[in-house]
Amino acid sequence: MNQQHEQLATLQEIRNIMDRSSRFISLSGLSGVFAGVVALAGAAVVKWYLSTNNINYRTAIARGLDFEVLVFLLSVALGVMVLAIAVAIYFTTRNARQRQQPIWDSKVRRLLLNMAIPLATGGLFCAVLLYHGIVYLVAPAMLLFYGLALINGSKYTLSDIRYLGLCEIALGLLACFFIGYGLLSWTIGFGVLHVLYGTIMYYKYER
Repeated sequence: MNQQHEQLATLQEIRNIMDRSSRFISLSGLSGVFAGVVALAGAAVVKWYLSTNNINYRTAIARGLDFEVLVFLLSVALGVMVLAIAVAIYFTTRNARQRQQPIWDSKVRRLLLNMAIPLATGGLFCAVLLYHGIVYLVAPAMLLFYGLALINGSKYTLSDIRYLGLCEIALGLLACFFIGYGLLSWTIGFGVLHVLYGTIMYYKYER
């Protein structure tokens, strides 16, 4: 019996070594938490802007956003993305150093490449939607392509990220039908889900 336990432990150790050699496992849960907080802050800024200017999002999105409002929303989204990436780089780099793992190697490059393809495609698709004035599908498209990027990248990092990707896709599909709730779905997808995912990952892998 003890020999079986030792064999199972050895097999588990071999599997862990193989995972470390083929996957980037230093993603920090805190990066997800703070990225979610940044997204929630961005959504709060948008909500304040719309309230200040007496703009009803559902009505405005149905008839088409004014150019000034659209520029403001895109600026906030871009700012959130830049801050979220900066936070992710900081906490992931710190986590990798604590684990004494390389910060930039073939695993990281594969992860970034496989995430970049859906993200770049999604960015271009959102630009096409804006060009044709289909503004109400931009938020759902962001969620859909981000979810696809997470699933595509999950092969090269912690597999748990796949579940976050599936949630983002499900939320994006729902938002395609309920177009008046695009801002809410964006807030949940990039804010709430990131905070929940990051908290779970932190307590599962970093505590």
